[in-house]
Amino acid sequence: MQKVRIDLVSDVACPWCAIGYRRLEQALEILEGEIDVELFWQPFELNPDMPPEGEPILEHLCRKYGKDAASMAQSQREIMAVAEELGLNFRGAQERRANNTFAAHRVLAWAATQNLETPLQLALFDAYFGEAKNPSDPEVLREKAIEVGLDGGVAEAIARSDQYADEVRAAEQHFMEAGVSAVPGFILDGRYLIPGAQPADVLVDALRQVAEENASR
Repeated sequence: MQKVRIDLVSDVACPWCAIGYRRLEQALEILEGEIDVELFWQPFELNPDMPPEGEPILEHLCRKYGKDAASMAQSQREIMAVAEELGLNFRGAQERRANNTFAAHRVLAWAATQNLETPLQLALFDAYFGEAKNPSDPEVLREKAIEVGLDGGVAEAIARSDQYADEVRAAEQHFMEAGVSAVPGFILDGRYLIPGAQPADVLVDALRQVAEENASR
């Protein structure tokens, strides 16, 4: 069985990243027994300059994209509908705030050393979009770490420190230099970048192509 590495560049505050991962899951269900995928989450900050208190999401998006509140709210409702069709909890999406996610990425980098990064990523998606919680709040990170079987005290301590800052900054820089300017971005075997939350069949075709290339080497 051919192996393919996927680097999934993502932010826990990105709705399309949650959607993109769910579509990747669908693709991997189709490819079960055919391709062995190694998944590595990589950090990206949508709001690197956001102050700790954040900003109401609609206010933030209107300013960022230069749109009126009504059209932005409609866009958010459409995203929520897509997410809910995939079984994702986006019930708090309209109430969430735009937050900086650097602390979350640092705790996720630690979770990767414990082989529990994916469960924590999903728990943070749920916290942010489902419960409208700040994913970089040390107490939220403690709570979600415990939920997935991690040491909550360690997670909170990392969030309140600068641990893993260098690792996260280096990864962010690397993937920006690799051409990732928006998320999600799927990089297959370090060679091909698939931007956006593509449908499962697109991911299936791309993974099969890379696997065939690997087999012919």
